[in-house]
Amino acid sequence: MIIDLDMGTVCKTITVTEKYDDWIKEQISKGDFTNESEYIRSLIRREQHNNSQFLNLKSKIDKGLESGLSSKTVEEIWDAGKKRFEENQKRKNA
Repeated sequence: MIIDLDMGTVCKTITVTEKYDDWIKEQISKGDFTNESEYIRSLIRREQHNNSQFLNLKSKIDKGLESGLSSKTVEEIWDAGKKRFEENQKRKNA
């Protein structure tokens, strides 16, 4: 999660459809948010997080593509991945 502790505020004006306005008001009425600005900031934080995850995944895919073809069989790759997963689970549970 990205948190900017030294943030000033800037007033923005946005236009949304009536459908989106109803949705925003519904989220506020549920008690999830106290006002429209809080809801919009939540959406921005979520998008920042999603974008960060996407870029991380994209980087890993690019690295994999750049590494070229493997001489291992699919079964060998699967077994190695399964072993690594199980080892990570043991460390988490230790």
